[in-house]
Amino acid sequence: MAKSVKVGDSVFGGGKPFVLIAGPCVIEDKKTVFQIAEGLMDVTTRLKVPLIFKASYDKANRTSLQSFRGPGLKKGLKILDAVKKEFQVPVLTDIHLPEEAKAAAAVADILQIPAFLCRQTDLLVAAAKTGKAVNIKKGQFMAPGDMKQAVKKIRDSGNAKILLTERGVSFGYHTLVSDFRGLAIMRDLGCPVIFDASHSVQQPGGQGATSGGQSEFIPLLSRAAVAAGCDGVFMEVHTKPKTARSDSANMIALKDLEDLLVDLIGIDTIVKRKRTL
Repeated sequence: MAKSVKVGDSVFGGGKPFVLIAGPCVIEDKKTVFQIAEGLMDVTTRLKVPLIFKASYDKANRTSLQSFRGPGLKKGLKILDAVKKEFQVPVLTDIHLPEEAKAAAAVADILQIPAFLCRQTDLLVAAAKTGKAVNIKKGQFMAPGDMKQAVKKIRDSGNAKILLTERGVSFGYHTLVSDFRGLAIMRDLGCPVIFDASHSVQQPGGQGATSGGQSEFIPLLSRAAVAAGCDGVFMEVHTKPKTARSDSANMIALKDLEDLLVDLIGIDTIVKRKRTL
């Protein structure tokens, strides 16, 4: 049985309704971030969906050297802190280096370990020692059960607030495949599980100098993941996905979010109710 993890007023696991982790891939500027945060708060408040706001201050894993990475640690955290205070919402951000953990933890409620870095011991230990919840994205190259060692590194460092995220498995070239058995397998490691609907439709390097994606499948995969009993859904959301400066092909438009959330709430209610019967 997976242990529940509480972040602010949101609870991952324990039979609670799914938590939405959403926001732009990267912080572009304060105005855009605030527009997205305001829209997300409006929708999730009306639908009573717990929200964690997500945005990265730096995207170190970009296809091209010329790709936009974000404003950097200091400026990015300042913007995230402003979002947190203005909208009274917990925030999540990636860290890429052990030395970033302490500064990021001063603002973020959840520290996220990127998929390609999920085996990096020093990074995992540094995140764990902040005492903040740690969301580890399963590597595209790893079997779900193999995440037990990443989990153990966090636990052995004194932190039990662990979330695991499925974001697809590499299959052939420029393609990821979602195996929903992985959600159940990772939950058996004792952690709430999240499904990353945005990066599961990503096509890494699919456009040469940038990654491609099939955002039209985000609703389908999200519904399947909630039906499989996930504890959270991760989506990158933007007011204008086509002009987003990172992951534009893998985002859902803010205007389309409400209809999808209504579907997910209905499915989640059925699944969670059956668990308690």
